[in-house]
Amino acid sequence: MQSVETKPAKIPFRLLALLVAILASSLAVSGQAVPDGGASAAFGSISTPRPIDPAAGTTNPSARATQRLNPYLGSTPQGVATKDTLHLSLEDAITRGLQFNLGLIDSQQTSADARAQREHALSDLLPQIAARGEQTYQQLSLKALNIALPPQSGLHLPPTSGQFGYSEARITAESPLLNITLLDRYRQQKALEAASAFGAKDSRDVVVFAVGAAYFQVVASQARVETERAALASTRELDTQVADQYKAEVSPEIDTLRADVELHTAEQRLTDAINDLEKDKLTLDRITGIPLEQAWTPAGTYGFVALPDAPEPSQAKSGRFDVASAKSGVTAAQFHLRAARAERLPEISFDASYGGGGVNPANYNQVGEVRGTISVPLFTGGRIRSDIHAAESDLVQRRAELADLQGRAAYDVRTAELDVRASESGVKVAAENQALAQRALAQSRDRYKNGVTNYLEVLEAQEAVVAADENYIASLFSFNIAKISLARALGSAESRVPELFGSTQQVH
Repeated sequence: MQSVETKPAKIPFRLLALLVAILASSLAVSGQAVPDGGASAAFGSISTPRPIDPAAGTTNPSARATQRLNPYLGSTPQGVATKDTLHLSLEDAITRGLQFNLGLIDSQQTSADARAQREHALSDLLPQIAARGEQTYQQLSLKALNIALPPQSGLHLPPTSGQFGYSEARITAESPLLNITLLDRYRQQKALEAASAFGAKDSRDVVVFAVGAAYFQVVASQARVETERAALASTRELDTQVADQYKAEVSPEIDTLRADVELHTAEQRLTDAINDLEKDKLTLDRITGIPLEQAWTPAGTYGFVALPDAPEPSQAKSGRFDVASAKSGVTAAQFHLRAARAERLPEISFDASYGGGGVNPANYNQVGEVRGTISVPLFTGGRIRSDIHAAESDLVQRRAELADLQGRAAYDVRTAELDVRASESGVKVAAENQALAQRALAQSRDRYKNGVTNYLEVLEAQEAVVAADENYIASLFSFNIAKISLARALGSAESRVPELFGSTQQVH
């Protein structure tokens, strides 16, 4: 008799496919499904795909390479591990992720860089005032200056002027009076700053998805541990029953051998489930910044909560911060084109200085200068034309990206809602199959106890219960992940999580 392996299959992290449009850096890493290697289906149970595994690829080929490819799987660990066991709810995990996740920190710093660029562009439009002090000592060559007197008998100029000094102190001011190029460049940087700010908000949605996916992976793994413990207890009880039947010479010895094999298999399945649970916790630790040594457990039971009415896909366009960021990017590209075209216009600037000068500060005289400049480009070798062409190309590209992103936002909502509906149906079917498998096991045990059937029927019924339990856990996990994906697709995921998952029963 060959036992049925029920270790859950791992699927790469589908979060990577959602990071394509985040910020200007556009993280583009995607996952593909692998064949399902979970428990065999029985009693009509549906093989439900496991959509993600946040731990996949976090150390291959190296941790540093993964950090560069997908910083949302990393964090800046904070705090010191305590001996107490933390009870961590989904809301607590999301709060930690929004504080310490590496991807969000990178996004916020990118936004700070964009703000600095906008401030620099603004400074080019404002008057620049500076104070300058100068003390000069010189000795000039009269021959080098070509200074000579008419030749006279006995009179010759010395070769140099001799040393002399000059001191000056001024306040200088300069300002562009009319420069359309600088004005449009400032507007461009202001739009880029807004795009970066929206990108940082969109990063928060990505962090919510990453944390939620990893958290529900832990919840599912913990449910598998509890299921395997119950299965082990049931297997031990059945093993005792078979041993009693053998001693009473009712069952053959081969049934005891099969029962022993099944008992060892159940023990190993429990060991593997505990191992997977601990690794999944470490994955969430890396995403949220929890010290790896800190012991914690999920603080709530996240059972089946039906999906509320979802908004239409058109509403996703206004709720997605990446779409808003792309719109600001189009605005920035428009100002970039205007700035390139404005290079052909005249520029008017103003310079002035005032102060004192003399041999030394004690005998300063007033000095000053006022200058206005008009600059008109006449021939620039095609530089302005090339700048315009580059700006036009950039604007076309940004508009195409915006149109694609708007379509992708609607697509994300539709596919996420379809996944939720399908997973919701799968959970209901899996729950029914779970109850049927339990009834079938109870009847098989009664039949075996009364000598109506052999041990193989009981063993098959018990394996069917294990498969049905695993399928229910996987279906509920897929349902929760689909709802997290829907929250990400709709935008403002942080505020949608309580609505989609409802209130949870806290564990104390």
